[in-house]
Amino acid sequence: MNSKESISAAEALREAAIRLAAVSDTPRLDAELLMAHAAGLERGALLLRLRDMKEPEGFAALVERRLAHEPVSQIVGTREFWTLTLTVTRDVLTPRPDSETLIEAAVAHFAGSEGPKRVLDLGTGSGALLLAALSQWPSATGIGVDISGEALAVARGNALRCGLGGRAELVEGDWFAGIEERFDLILANPPYIATSAVLPRDVVDYEPHGALFAGPDGLDAYRVLAPNMGRHLASGGMAAVEIGHDQGVSAAALFAANGLGVSVFNDLGGRQRCLKLVRL
Repeated sequence: MNSKESISAAEALREAAIRLAAVSDTPRLDAELLMAHAAGLERGALLLRLRDMKEPEGFAALVERRLAHEPVSQIVGTREFWTLTLTVTRDVLTPRPDSETLIEAAVAHFAGSEGPKRVLDLGTGSGALLLAALSQWPSATGIGVDISGEALAVARGNALRCGLGGRAELVEGDWFAGIEERFDLILANPPYIATSAVLPRDVVDYEPHGALFAGPDGLDAYRVLAPNMGRHLASGGMAAVEIGHDQGVSAAALFAANGLGVSVFNDLGGRQRCLKLVRL
């Protein structure tokens, strides 16, 4: 595309999608998001104006970055999650639609009630889960904990940009360490990938390994969380913990062994994705 003089945006988009198929499962979507970013438009506005546009300046360079396996979220600097637009950097995991399963499980649990008043998000990263919960329940306040100061800086920025800074406390810490309070809703997307697992380059080269890997079997973080979860859950409350698609039995057993009721929720792809935990 660099060698061509001015071509239509539609043609540039088609060519980019063909090339991006070599590195992405969603090449057309990637191309649309990159072009929208280059044009300074929302994706919907871009698609409406596509026939009348020329290829935006800088689009070709963005495509080259994606061809080098850089995630779209880091190229454009944002990712949509739940009802929010969140800033994403290399210091945090990219929020993924699969993680919305945790919020959906909580919405189902608190249906017909005022919802949770106090929320705890362990390993908050970008703040995605905490901020999604606070946006869902306007009367709730919460704490996001992360061991990474860099991640917390991203989360604080997201809280402010989403208008939730006054309701979200973001603190540096190691899981439950130093926390004595009970919460109506506990959220956690801990690392759960085995250290020997082979991941795509756009994950392993660009996302923090401390948020990905959890020991030889991927269960190390659950072994820390399970013994402490029950004493931090308020009566009638619940926890939603993300799991790998093959951990519905192994991770669940760790929490059940610590006296918690466990049920498994699937994501939109039908894969096991979330443990719902309650006090018995």
